[in-house]
Amino acid sequence: MKTIDSLGDLAGKRVLVRSDFNVPLDADRNITDDGRIQAALPTLRRLLEAGAKVIITAHLGRPKGQANPDFSLAPVAKRLAEVTGVKVVLAEDTVGESAKAAVAAMSAGEIVLLENVRFNAAETSKDDAEREAFAAQLAELADAFVSDGFGVVHRKQASVYDIAKILPAAAGLLVVKEIESLGRAVNDPERPYTVVLGGSKVSDKLGVIANLLSKADRLLIGGGMAYTFLVAQGHEVGTSLLEKDQVETVKGYLATAKANGVELLLPVDTVAAPEFKADAPATVVASDAIPADQMGLDIGPRTAEIFSEAIASSKTVVWNGPMGVFEFDAFAAGTKAVARAISDSDAFSVIGGGDSAAAVRTLGFDETTFSHISTGGGASLELLEGKTLPGIAVLED
Repeated sequence: MKTIDSLGDLAGKRVLVRSDFNVPLDADRNITDDGRIQAALPTLRRLLEAGAKVIITAHLGRPKGQANPDFSLAPVAKRLAEVTGVKVVLAEDTVGESAKAAVAAMSAGEIVLLENVRFNAAETSKDDAEREAFAAQLAELADAFVSDGFGVVHRKQASVYDIAKILPAAAGLLVVKEIESLGRAVNDPERPYTVVLGGSKVSDKLGVIANLLSKADRLLIGGGMAYTFLVAQGHEVGTSLLEKDQVETVKGYLATAKANGVELLLPVDTVAAPEFKADAPATVVASDAIPADQMGLDIGPRTAEIFSEAIASSKTVVWNGPMGVFEFDAFAAGTKAVARAISDSDAFSVIGGGDSAAAVRTLGFDETTFSHISTGGGASLELLEGKTLPGIAVLED
């Protein structure tokens, strides 16, 4: 994979960087978690120190190809200026007159942030020609391209894939770190290799589970997806989240795990409640005895102990997906226990982005106690699934 060094002397050069600044905002459009901005800083500083003119393209939310002030990158521009200490100009468009003027006026060591790239329908078009035409407009603004938005490298989009076929292109420091860290965990893990999977749906992780059944030593299954596994074992799960159409598939996974000698651990107890509410009365019940009028909203304390012990004895741990509704205090203990076990472990640990990364930050853990926290939930899942990512393949030597 080509890196920034392959681009040569960048002094005075216009370098277009694809970043992932899809940050969460509150009702007043204040950034509530700047993790993705912080993760982009090493690449941006490297380019600024090399004397480049840094032009950033990024997205925020799902504006569906239309300019929408609710999805403007203005909060990102403000925060970016604060954390870099350099001048950041926000263009009013992506490839229009404002963008062209801002780039023309910039000096080395400055940043121009183009407005939300997804305000342009061609960015995500399924039509190759439309995407290529838009990528060509982006390319007119720059002399080189650096792909540093790991959260989008699994997408065949104009600012991720097509642009890299037009300009001299390289992976940024974040993308290199992501690929190396996830690659180490997936392709060359020190054993025992434990994968912790949670989140709401089995269907979101079908490919991941199928791939890991031939690679991992242990799979720990929590979150809403666990209830489909419990039903596949013949248990009743009350009103818990259940994907009935996946029960037969999950039965196959259970059989494959047994045949492959993979230890597949499911919750033995569950924190249940009559409804999905933060103040719903919570009770701990055995996972094979969930009352008909109750739903499971977190793994129970005994399960948390079992999972923690499994993690403690591992040499490599990958975690993707919370163990329960961690946003509600009453149902956060399971996710907190898993995070603490990984944090305390000496294992090489990868937190697979998305809700898992959000949980680590929300629950107040020191991020430096994890080997790597991915910035891309979907991209990290596809790597765990063994898929080729378009935005990475296009950067290969």
